[in-house]
Amino acid sequence: MAVKQRILVVIGAVALAASALAVTSGTAQAASSKGCVNGGFRLVNSTTGVTVAAAGSDRVQTSIPASQFGSTIQVRGRYAQFDVRAVDFAVLNQAFTGAANELDMTGGRFTPVFASKVPDHRGLVLDSAISVELDGEGLSLQRTGTGLSMTISAKDCAQGGIFQMEPQRGDGTRTRITHTLATSSTPGLTPFYFDNPNFRARVGQFLGSGCSSVQTGPPGQFCVQVGTRVNIGNGLSSKFVARDSAQVADRVPNAACNTATPVTPSVRHCGGVSVWDVASGGRLGFVTGEDATEVANPPTDCVSNCQAQNQVRGRLANLGFPFPVPAGSRLVPRSA
Repeated sequence: MAVKQRILVVIGAVALAASALAVTSGTAQAASSKGCVNGGFRLVNSTTGVTVAAAGSDRVQTSIPASQFGSTIQVRGRYAQFDVRAVDFAVLNQAFTGAANELDMTGGRFTPVFASKVPDHRGLVLDSAISVELDGEGLSLQRTGTGLSMTISAKDCAQGGIFQMEPQRGDGTRTRITHTLATSSTPGLTPFYFDNPNFRARVGQFLGSGCSSVQTGPPGQFCVQVGTRVNIGNGLSSKFVARDSAQVADRVPNAACNTATPVTPSVRHCGGVSVWDVASGGRLGFVTGEDATEVANPPTDCVSNCQAQNQVRGRLANLGFPFPVPAGSRLVPRSA
């Protein structure tokens, strides 16, 4: 099966005039190609340490027997890295390397984000060769099995890069994927989910360059009503912010979780785990930097031949995030 590169590009930047409708923040930096300078991934056999494929000056598109990788594919970039478990395409040990870049969010330190992103294939397995596409800083991996296909798309960027998992099932049903945040032995570096108080304070308002009224909008492509926002942060990196990003996927709420200082209505989200039901052909990933704090319309419901979209060219508001994140806004417990 040919490699399918379905990367949903969401480009956010803020350059709104000073008015009641324009909101900017210096806590998050705009997504930019500058964040991907000299980026590119290597695919490494986790047992032998041998590089099996690597990005170069020319696009690489090939099919590689899974035996060349062993049980786990190590994906290693200049700015980002993660492991892929071959049998189910679970993603493990996702992190930013801290490599120098003018859009670095990490303060130059290795920054873990996710311990795991595990799909439940309900007995189905991946058993084909692995389709690989490496093009500049971009990566696409795909593997199939009977009634099942998984695609992982990523870009090696210090921020603003794309990461997505795309399950497809022959029976057309959804795939449950569980995200678990990493832990770190470095004090303050363990990531956590939080209910962004900058969004919470403005829930219901209409913001963006297309708005004529904070109260009434009118709603449109460039005038979006603010809802609650769950972001990912840590206690050391003042610029680090991310969030889960889903297309044709629903988060499974957990009524046992709330902010440390309880709020109503609660987002019903735990502090270290999120669970998602993803449509066949839908996508689940995460975005970073200013893309993570932009007041944007939700992605379109697309499960086939999706193209880059939702490019707003700085016309939406960005509410940023407070650092340090208030203790009362952190979601607790970490799991339930």
